[in-house]
Amino acid sequence: MKPRFSLLAFLVTATAYPTRKSLGFGPHHPTARYVTRPDNNCTLAFTAEADPLDVARAFIHSLTESDYYIRNDSYTDENTRITHVYARQLFHGLEVADGNINLNIRHGRVLSFGDSFCRGLALPLDAYPSTSLASFCADFAAQSFVLSRGSQSVLSERSKAMKDWFSVHCARPLAAVQQAAMADMNNDVSNPRRAALYFMIAAHPDPLVVDQLVREFRTIIANMTTVHEYITIGLDTHQSTTLSDLPGTVNPIKVRMVYIQIPTGNTTALLATWRLEVEMAHNWYEAYVSVHDPSAIVSVIDWASDSSAPSHGGYLNALEAKLDSPRRYTEAGAYKVWRWGINDPESGERTVESASYDPVASPLGWHAIPRRSNPDGSPDWIGKGAGDGAEYLNFTTTWGNNVFAHENWKGSNEWISNYRPEGGENLGFTFEYEADGDYKNYVDFSITQLFYTSNMLHDLYYRYGFDERAGNFQQDNFNRGGRGNDSIIASVQDGDGFNNAYFAAGPDGQHGRCRMHLWNTATPYRDASLDAGIVIHELTHGLSSRLTGGPDNAGCLPWGESAGMGEGWSDFLATTIRSTEDYHDYATGSWVSNHPGGIRKYPYSKDISVNPSMYSTIDDPEVSRKHDIGEVWAEILWVVSQKMIEKHGYSPTLFPPAPMEDSSIPLGDFYKQSHIKGGPLVPKHGNTLMVQLAILGMKLQPCRPSFIQARDAIIHADQILTGGENACILWAGFSSRGLASQNSSSMARPV
Repeated sequence: MKPRFSLLAFLVTATAYPTRKSLGFGPHHPTARYVTRPDNNCTLAFTAEADPLDVARAFIHSLTESDYYIRNDSYTDENTRITHVYARQLFHGLEVADGNINLNIRHGRVLSFGDSFCRGLALPLDAYPSTSLASFCADFAAQSFVLSRGSQSVLSERSKAMKDWFSVHCARPLAAVQQAAMADMNNDVSNPRRAALYFMIAAHPDPLVVDQLVREFRTIIANMTTVHEYITIGLDTHQSTTLSDLPGTVNPIKVRMVYIQIPTGNTTALLATWRLEVEMAHNWYEAYVSVHDPSAIVSVIDWASDSSAPSHGGYLNALEAKLDSPRRYTEAGAYKVWRWGINDPESGERTVESASYDPVASPLGWHAIPRRSNPDGSPDWIGKGAGDGAEYLNFTTTWGNNVFAHENWKGSNEWISNYRPEGGENLGFTFEYEADGDYKNYVDFSITQLFYTSNMLHDLYYRYGFDERAGNFQQDNFNRGGRGNDSIIASVQDGDGFNNAYFAAGPDGQHGRCRMHLWNTATPYRDASLDAGIVIHELTHGLSSRLTGGPDNAGCLPWGESAGMGEGWSDFLATTIRSTEDYHDYATGSWVSNHPGGIRKYPYSKDISVNPSMYSTIDDPEVSRKHDIGEVWAEILWVVSQKMIEKHGYSPTLFPPAPMEDSSIPLGDFYKQSHIKGGPLVPKHGNTLMVQLAILGMKLQPCRPSFIQARDAIIHADQILTGGENACILWAGFSSRGLASQNSSSMARPV
């Protein structure tokens, strides 16, 4: 079948998303590959102690003669001792933005690698791109026509959603861009201001603003300010531009010229584009616009991911039992919350929990930041009035090294001075919650719950490998690697819409933004911050985004199967965290949506009669939204995890044991001995091991992975951790849902 663009997860109703619109599309890479059993002949001369970067250079030289540079976000995993090396292609000194090689190296050998380097040449500068927003929309329209002819029974609601989506994302933007282009007589291809304005015309959700942008096109161009700077890429210095004063942005736009790959038959060629980093009120875009024709938008990635509106399926959600909290390492602080493992207000009672922070993941606890990393304008800290010169600042509100949590009733992008509850020097966050009361009356509790859940998740993922080197979200990285100053900015009761929640994750060193909305699905409204599954789903986008393709590449889960898997990992891990030894099926978002079936088509179940999702399901034209694709991936992972639990049993806690005085980690009842001497720590139970395999798989897999490549990465992760002890179980689980070794999707979705 002809490769095509993916139909993304934006078939939503206006009532669910009154202000949010998201573009996402791009070209297919027919030559991209992921190899788990590479030929290491070129590395045989290296000893086990060889520099992994030297090994990487030798291996890349055996693959290609292209120029490249090794990115600074390459790192060595503390547990597996695998060095993850990320190389970016260069052509005539310019970056190939989607030309990536990732190598997983240990003991002088390449264990696996992904490769999307271009083997073709550059297109002429005046070449018109064969892929663009216009061609994406034409492809969407053609598929919608096929669907409408063959699926008469679903015409009403589904086809209306498609038409609404097409109008908002295709028809109106293309018409506006064309109107602006007719009046644009400027042929200067050296100035990126036109590209930025054309993109904003296509991307802005408000038709009135778009109309203004079109009418005042020349004036806006003239009023935009440009600042040039020079940055080092590889061994070369390149010009980077910052554009300010473009209506619709909340921060200046970062621009530089790069190549992007365009499919030409069975290979790709290079097109010169402007790479735009555009932060808007509800989106954070990485966009590519043709240098020759700035009205041609070639590829768009939205770093912000949201939760979909409810799709009622009529399935019941069993109430989960209380799950034991992780080991309490300190008694400092008290939070009256639904403790870790209790998903929502219908799943258990609130209790007063001590601050169960993990000393490895959060060495200062949850309410302290080194002075050197504390943002200007922060709340007061203990002792500030005395003019102390303390190195570490201790706060008494929901402000800490991992998370800044606060209200955002105005729905603005301001956050430093937003309201936060006060816990006093004893950190007592024991606020009341009245389910039948006005949401503003319990905002202190809502902020506390979001702060608690977010910190617990930070500490959990840290212990499974999402640490500073891997690009996690922390204000200060304690000299452990990676880039700091990127703690999560988390807002509750966000006033920019209803029935949604979303997370925006840029490259390492830039704050993650988490916005939790009210849901008008009940009276009084329901607060998404109180549904741990929704919170964990959103925050897990930061995990999958930073681990796939490396911490500095936020665009590796952009569309198609890869975007769907971003949603799937979020659902799977959120469901795993709430699960108990007494097996249940689980619906996502049932409480916040006020519907027992939740916001997915099916509950997650090991019973195929309850959830019939198969790998082939994504070939259905109706399964075009990234959340639809994600449901399939999450269900496959859920089925695989249940087989792992059947073999290895179930751990009542996902949290590893605390380190001993000598900093070593005891095996206890959590880990088992590695299959190799001095090997990595390996969780011994099925649920904990599956979490570890999923997270390590993200590190191993290539940028823009397919289902098959992600499956292979998980199986490869098991080979690394256990010597392949679970290969048969994993293959059986994947195959039971159609993801056998010989299968591939007929949709040829972009990877």
